[in-house]
Amino acid sequence: MKRSTTITRRGLIQSGVAGAAVVSTLSFTRMAHAQDGMIKIGFVSPKTGPLAGFAESDDYILEGINAAFADGIEIDGSTYGVEVIVKDSQSNPNRAADVAAELILDDEVNLMVVSSTPETTNPVSDQCEINGVPCISTVAPWQPWFFTRGGNPAEGFEYTYHFFWGLEDVISVFTEMWGKVDTNKSVGGLFPNDGDGNAWGDPELGFPKPLAAQGFELTDPGRYQNLSDDFSAQISAFKNASSEIVTGVMIPPDFTTFWTQAKQQGYAPKVASMGKALLFPVTVEALGDAGQNLSSEVWWTPTHPFSSSISGQSAKDVADGYTEATGRQWTQPIGFAHALFEVAADALKRSGDPTDYDRVRDALAETDMNTVVGPVNFQNGPVPNVSKTPLVGGQWRLGGDFKYDMVVTANGDAPDVPLGGDMEAIS
Repeated sequence: MKRSTTITRRGLIQSGVAGAAVVSTLSFTRMAHAQDGMIKIGFVSPKTGPLAGFAESDDYILEGINAAFADGIEIDGSTYGVEVIVKDSQSNPNRAADVAAELILDDEVNLMVVSSTPETTNPVSDQCEINGVPCISTVAPWQPWFFTRGGNPAEGFEYTYHFFWGLEDVISVFTEMWGKVDTNKSVGGLFPNDGDGNAWGDPELGFPKPLAAQGFELTDPGRYQNLSDDFSAQISAFKNASSEIVTGVMIPPDFTTFWTQAKQQGYAPKVASMGKALLFPVTVEALGDAGQNLSSEVWWTPTHPFSSSISGQSAKDVADGYTEATGRQWTQPIGFAHALFEVAADALKRSGDPTDYDRVRDALAETDMNTVVGPVNFQNGPVPNVSKTPLVGGQWRLGGDFKYDMVVTANGDAPDVPLGGDMEAIS
């Protein structure tokens, strides 16, 4: 099941990524004036649960995409209406697999898109691979998406494709930031027992080996369960190792618990670079003034020098439109949620027949395009089916239009993204 696309820009520019009202409906449909068929796109993300911050901008992006497809998609002379069917994974891998199966078997979607952490992307991708349905995923480092699913670099997958950065990129960004602060190079690691944590803490593929090669000494107290309420053992281990740097990949509520307890127990590292948890301003705001100079990887900002292939809007236009429409601060997943539909539209357009799964799959394999998050090219990735996107690092600073602003402090791997300030120690 597949299709090709000439997308009208009028709707997206007027009310989509530029300033639509937020909606909460689960199915977004626009019928073309002269409709020759209907394309169904399934979309799975964690709308509720501890990962809900990743999906905060979904309704806004979907309203924009809905407007962009208002007049349908023209493919080889035929015009197709578009329906986006949205499912909530509830931040649960089993639920993600179940709703993906519903979209495939009950709704008979032509194409699946999925976002946000291996707990969502992997079970959905697996369902699509098993059932022969093309799938585009993002917002999970490529290693836990590829290797945890049993990917073979010599073969790859048939129907599932992924764009995002990798562990090698976040390690490079974090160590670049750490090198700008005077520390003893002792690092405390917080890696949960989930897809991200097991990948980041893996002795061979994760942080330990490259950190050791750069002279950092990692203290890893072992895996903990998400939504833990006591990090005293980890804090004690870091204090005993005199760890002046703390890192890891925590879900937002766990970092809030850890950081609060660290302050209470007298643990005050000079640098705290935390994946996942520190992506969202709401998490940092919850810490009061204690969020100053916390750092994280930065996948996308309003200053990224890219624009949408659908609307022509710059990254800044997209971010400003979100704030104008919602009154809330921009967040990094905005760009990637939009880019999912950019890649989807491009593949459908080139497929020639969006109702043919294999032709959409073949079009995905040949993807080579520019999006609002940067280039996506599935032919030159580190492994088959993967395209890497740029990554920089940054710190949260008090002040600005909102309580905290994200300031880019490390761009060695992506110099086209401008720096916003110098790296500073936590005071």
